[in-house]
Amino acid sequence: MKTVTTTESPPAIGPYSQGVVIGNLLFTSGQIPLDPVTGEIVPGGFDAQVRRALKNLDAVLCAAGTSRERVVKVTVFLSDMRRFTAFNEVYSEFFRGHQPARSVVEISALPKGVDLEIEAVAEVE
Repeated sequence: MKTVTTTESPPAIGPYSQGVVIGNLLFTSGQIPLDPVTGEIVPGGFDAQVRRALKNLDAVLCAAGTSRERVVKVTVFLSDMRRFTAFNEVYSEFFRGHQPARSVVEISALPKGVDLEIEAVAEVE
């Protein structure tokens, strides 16, 4: 088992790793829309926050030696399911051509009061 760490994604805000590789699978921790440099929630509204969370996910994938094309499962937590359509519009830009299995659930609260969190499982060579 190997832990994954990168400065291109915000550091963990608790006692956990950004990702863990076991065998040929990477399990990422939930990525929220924090700027990895400032540690603050990115400005610009919901779409900008989705893009940042996905960029943070991308950074963890890259640090583990894999990519979004090798993601097999994504779990998304939204604070408001009414944003499902807006989320899908941005998400579809990130996962073009490759559509991993996915679950989206509404949750009452997320760390730092953000509107979404995204985690993934990916194959690693």
